[in-house]
Amino acid sequence: MNDAVNTVAGPITADQLGRTLMHEHVFVQYGGPGADMLKPGPQRDEIVSVCCEYVSKISRFGVKSLVDPTTVDLGRNVPLMVEIATKTGYNILCATGIYSTATYLQVRERLGNSPDAVAALFIKELTEGINDTGVKAAVIKVVTGQPVISEAEHELLLAAAKASVETGAPIITHTEGILGDKQQQILCSAGVPAHRIMIGHSCISTDFAYHMGIVQGGSYLGFDRFGMPGMSDEVRAATLLKLIEAGCAAHLMVSHDSVWYWVGGPKIGTGPYKNWHPANFFERVIPLLKQGGAADEHIQTVLQENPRRFFSGAKP
Repeated sequence: MNDAVNTVAGPITADQLGRTLMHEHVFVQYGGPGADMLKPGPQRDEIVSVCCEYVSKISRFGVKSLVDPTTVDLGRNVPLMVEIATKTGYNILCATGIYSTATYLQVRERLGNSPDAVAALFIKELTEGINDTGVKAAVIKVVTGQPVISEAEHELLLAAAKASVETGAPIITHTEGILGDKQQQILCSAGVPAHRIMIGHSCISTDFAYHMGIVQGGSYLGFDRFGMPGMSDEVRAATLLKLIEAGCAAHLMVSHDSVWYWVGGPKIGTGPYKNWHPANFFERVIPLLKQGGAADEHIQTVLQENPRRFFSGAKP
């Protein structure tokens, strides 16, 4: 068990994480951040201001940390995260990994068509740092689509597994609400302990048997899209409550998958995205959960105890 957790401002202990949102994006720009987003200037100042305001909002609810699983192809902007963390004193955990299959194939080709070289890149970003920033990733992010896991996605999962086994880093996945059980099987068969895996976007599904299969396999379920259009929070909360009632609170983690500054994308907190912001769980969802019978200890478990165990390597 390793109690040191990398943040963009340096290592902390898992106990210092406190309340943690497990899947939020401070910045997204498809294809990677543009020059104007990296250098000091009016646009960069605007982005920092917007993001610092969101940190202020969630800090009021006792949230001390967030995991930003933005990968390089989604615009991972490490200098921006460092600036926000420095200005706010907030714990931001960033990721290595790859989001799109197309990017995986491009990276693999650039590295000599070797999946092992992709794993080595992940390992470098976890142990030495990302590019020349010196910032070490805390988690590995991988993705599968639907209706089946493709050959390239399978390769990416195995590369992530190799990096996880070598470094001890946990893995956060993207799903479309299906195939999380298959992800778990592939990763665990490659040596990743089940409790170092969070199956992301599990809240897209309302299939209790699907969720229980993943829980019984030992992994965490990410209910990490609260507020996102496409499904009501009432439905997400009811699904979460059913799992809490079944005694699964120790396998649940929460977030919104919100994008605080999305170049070319929607502005959260407005119009159809009015509830898609990182304070939504505290303002709207916790009351729903309590009305349904959830206790304060359940809320504390999903917000604080589970992230601490996930990153320290302790089993649920």
